[in-house]
Amino acid sequence: MKITNKYLVEAIVFFSYVLFAMAWVGGTASMQSIMLTLDVHSLASASFISGAVTLAKIVGTFIAAWIAIKLGIKYAFFVASLLITIGLLTPYAPNYEWLLLSRFLMGLGGAFMVVYFNPIVLQFFKAEERSTINGINAVAFNMGTAIILWQMQSINQLTGSWQNSLTLFSVLSLAVALLWLLVKFEQPSRASRDQNTSPENYTYCQGLTDRFNWLYGLAYSGILAFYICLFTFYPKAGIVQSKWVIGFGIVGTIFGIIYSKKVPLRLPVIRWSGLMVIISTAVFSFSDLYWLQTFAAMVLGFFIFLPVTALVSIPHELPKMTSARITIIFSMFYSISYIISTIILWVFGRLVDINQGDYTGSFILITVLSSTLFIGSYFLPETGHKTKTLQQGS
Repeated sequence: MKITNKYLVEAIVFFSYVLFAMAWVGGTASMQSIMLTLDVHSLASASFISGAVTLAKIVGTFIAAWIAIKLGIKYAFFVASLLITIGLLTPYAPNYEWLLLSRFLMGLGGAFMVVYFNPIVLQFFKAEERSTINGINAVAFNMGTAIILWQMQSINQLTGSWQNSLTLFSVLSLAVALLWLLVKFEQPSRASRDQNTSPENYTYCQGLTDRFNWLYGLAYSGILAFYICLFTFYPKAGIVQSKWVIGFGIVGTIFGIIYSKKVPLRLPVIRWSGLMVIISTAVFSFSDLYWLQTFAAMVLGFFIFLPVTALVSIPHELPKMTSARITIIFSMFYSISYIISTIILWVFGRLVDINQGDYTGSFILITVLSSTLFIGSYFLPETGHKTKTLQQGS
């Protein structure tokens, strides 16, 4: 049996990443229990796991395109899925080194997978459908994260222990990975290749010299840095409303999908959402009122994710787009974003140390850098009007 229905293909892709998020965040939520089981009490060791994870994301997103070129998208996605199932080792790691390896390889699989969303969408869906599918894929990680943040305790009660829960997530990931092997991929026809004069063998060298790729990654980097800070440094500073950012991020993504279907222009929603992110980040970071911080967290989550559908749709709507090019674009997009974010996070932590535990300077830094999406909207190309013109002319 071969799976050819595009919506079934999308369901496999979506739930693959939801399960990755559940296993990933579930492992993070259980890390204290894991470290106690391994008799590891060093904060440095715990920090090293976070560093290894970040390295996996940087390396993974950068080499994802190379693997796709060597194996093809179908088997590259399968490799990503198998790496994610290595999370099975996390609850039963016999020592710290195995725990570190399992988290690194799992993070590598997730990094690969998020890059491969885009060539899959490009192959299976028509231009007018892609913004919706991109938006659905964008909410997958938040969906998995939300399930864990709100229901991990209930899941543990249902399965009997946190070890059983993490095992269940990995087993389900393996089942979905095997189901993926049934998906039928077809090579582009000769006619479609002739119509698209952009070379299919788009290379890293071309990608590195493409101004768009750098602007695209830089535009997202500040938002990504803040998002990582939200779950690492903000709780240590006594700001604990992260759940609301995740929850309203899902709502924002849904509204973003609807908006992008009705309004073809991409840059306005990116620009004004970027402005709202700056304002709500400032309120969230500096307000002393709990209710106001909570409200700012809701607004922040909504406007961080409202423009994601439009942002991710831009490369799909560039002229003469190919599978090879879009794979490299998103490979660079995520690797640039993670590299910049890693530097920002180091500076953030360093400022806290220099100021002897005072977060004021660090919060000013992250608020200023959250403006990259707003600033980037003035440099990215507007692609939506081209889609609208094509639809009107058809």
